Amino acid sequence: MAELTEQQAADFRKKCDDFLETYAYKQGQGVPSYDDQKAFLAAAAGAGLAGVAYDAAYGGGGLSQAHDKIWREAQGNYTMMSGAFIISHGMCVPMVSEYGSEEIKKRYLPDAISGKTLFCQMFSEPGAGSDVASLQSRAVKDGDEWILNGQKVWTTTAQIADYGVVICRTDPDQPKHAGISMFIVDMKAPGMEIRPIHQIDGGSEFNEVFMTDVRVPADHLLGEYNNGWRMATAMLMYERVAIGTAGSGKINQPTYKLLLKAAQENGKVNDPVVRQQLMTIYSMETTKALVAQRTKAEQKAGKTPGPGGSLGKLFGSNIAWYMRECALEIAGPQTVAWEPDAENGSERQRIFLNSFQSSIAGGTDEIQRNIIGDRVLGLPREPGVDKGVPFNELKVGTQA
Repeated sequence: MAELTEQQAADFRKKCDDFLETYAYKQGQGVPSYDDQKAFLAAAAGAGLAGVAYDAAYGGGGLSQAHDKIWREAQGNYTMMSGAFIISHGMCVPMVSEYGSEEIKKRYLPDAISGKTLFCQMFSEPGAGSDVASLQSRAVKDGDEWILNGQKVWTTTAQIADYGVVICRTDPDQPKHAGISMFIVDMKAPGMEIRPIHQIDGGSEFNEVFMTDVRVPADHLLGEYNNGWRMATAMLMYERVAIGTAGSGKINQPTYKLLLKAAQENGKVNDPVVRQQLMTIYSMETTKALVAQRTKAEQKAGKTPGPGGSLGKLFGSNIAWYMRECALEIAGPQTVAWEPDAENGSERQRIFLNSFQSSIAGGTDEIQRNIIGDRVLGLPREPGVDKGVPFNELKVGTQA
């Protein structure tokens, strides 16, 4: 599609602004509920603003990446209206779009894009966290179906998800990075058990998922048989871009604004140490936003994102670490505690408590540094003692 003219860009920007003025929360207005988010996405789909750059045949807007950039920029002026869908839209939808069959895309993408259904991602296991390739969940072919057994953990939004993208071992005689396949699974299917994990902030965003003889249609294999590690790597790249570029429609400093408000409320805004901390956060967030925009620009060709997504993801974690230090300096115990009668605490306190997951979720900081060193900087890889060894001969994960 040809580049937008100035008039076309201005017209589309006005359409986005008019829609958001009607349907989106203004910044500081609070966090939209899950039902609010679904309603927002349904309205966006009706206006051609959900999945802007996806093919209209699959429920998208059928527009260009330039349109999508304008849409993201416009959303940056409002509260994030689809936070619960960041995995569904940022990871699962791109994978189904890129690797699903025509039938699978027509079946799943329209409802996922419009928010009618929600996808989750199931990779991590009790014995396979940073080393996801050590996963032990199994998928065995049985006629026209696959039978899945195993356990996943730290699965975000599994308790409200309709479908999941899961990786299982399909050939244990292969080395651990081979013999893995990816599937779409119905989260309400017989044999699926979901147990929410209670968090320090009172929420239950993460879950344990147990699969016991869960049957999946043969055509719900996503990508090629035994090629799941390449698929998982592609999905992790999408995940790191989704996390590292969240809210990157424009140059913005949300953490700085949060801390600035706290400093003003506590009379510390003129403290020279606090002012230095605030400006450091401001500079870090501005840099992260610029990196995020570059990462998004690199996706214009419509290809799976590369390892550069780890840069934004890691930098976001660094910001979270520094934010916690500053918040304690500015607000003290108010940062982590609230009155018992305060419903779920304040937005500021929940952000602080949830920030600890930033260095783990989507791959630990150490994993991101390894990826950046190996695939971005071209440094030598760490030696792998299990290279070429069949998985069933390894003592990894929870295998004894």
